[in-house]
Amino acid sequence: MPVTETLGRRNCIPILYTRGTHYEVGYDVGRTFASLIHDYLKNSFMLNDEYIPAYETDAGRRAYDDTLECVRENFPHYVRELEGTADGAKVPFYKLFLLHMDNIITNACEMTGNIEATGCSSICVNNGEQEVLGHTEDAFNVALNNYYFVSAHIITEKPQGKWGVTEERFTSLCYAGHLPGYTMNYNHHGLVFSINTLSAAKLHPGKTPRHFLTRALLSAENFEQAQKILRDSGCGAGDGCSINLTFLNQEGDRLFHNAEMGPADYGNESQLNILTASPGEHLLHTNKYLRLEIQQIKGFVIDSAEARLDALKTFKPPKSKNDVIEMLGDQSGIKYRVFQDFGPDDVVKTIAVGIFDCKEKTLSLYADNPKSNEPLVVIPLVLKKTNKM
Repeated sequence: MPVTETLGRRNCIPILYTRGTHYEVGYDVGRTFASLIHDYLKNSFMLNDEYIPAYETDAGRRAYDDTLECVRENFPHYVRELEGTADGAKVPFYKLFLLHMDNIITNACEMTGNIEATGCSSICVNNGEQEVLGHTEDAFNVALNNYYFVSAHIITEKPQGKWGVTEERFTSLCYAGHLPGYTMNYNHHGLVFSINTLSAAKLHPGKTPRHFLTRALLSAENFEQAQKILRDSGCGAGDGCSINLTFLNQEGDRLFHNAEMGPADYGNESQLNILTASPGEHLLHTNKYLRLEIQQIKGFVIDSAEARLDALKTFKPPKSKNDVIEMLGDQSGIKYRVFQDFGPDDVVKTIAVGIFDCKEKTLSLYADNPKSNEPLVVIPLVLKKTNKM
């Protein structure tokens, strides 16, 4: 019986504080969370039933090799980080890289590739008195209890990758064996962001997987850099996602942004559409392209995204942290719920909920429904000191 079924929902979130090079940080992650990574790889039906069989075909292996070559060229430091995680956990690197390719590899060899986790709902409230980004982290059942926080400080002697990164300092909630950056995160420049997976029908091997672009986003110092990273000029994204973000240190009024990033269908640059919430406004996003005109996978992915978005819209416009908690804890849906937890047989569950309070500079993480539970931990958002007078 899979471990996720025997354990049930645990009120536990480990956190690792680590400092070093990209490889050293990755190694520390792998060594520290080896048991969680082994459990995740063993029980992931997407990896074992979809990605590995695709990898073992000629077309799948070409897609894997082309994508890895692309990432090694532009983001070699993040490949080393992932290699460190594989070495630390004593698992094959190719399995971890397949997790980061997602359906790019199945799409490339025309296998099923249409199964996506039906999850993640994000709300941004820009009320002046309260400035909040709330997020449900929904994933396949195998991810329940198989996640952790990584708080890392990375310093390198030479600039790394296409953006010349020399220092990174961030905290990120991570699925076991995955690079930081693809769930809910913040960095020491004050960037706060969450991710909603989006499912374009046409994906591209030999381009940058979204997991690596959101990993690179953890290095962004300002909104302009964040946009450059997501556009990924010269290559472009192989798949897509939605990013909800703000910068705590920005001058002037608080601005929240929702960036829909699409695959590079028309050249060597990601498609990007950005919607901004000024003071007095709010943003809602689930797992469907709302503005970019991109053909999407049909079925329960879109059905769930639409049902959750409709449920959120039944509430009055949110104005406070409590409003966000009420909305993200909603279980009124019959088939799809904002907080997804029908029972142990769920294919998809809400595994965690995060509330970023931009005024108090905290992240509250809930391991269960936030409407009826206290946060498991409240983390202060520690920002880089500036020399401004």
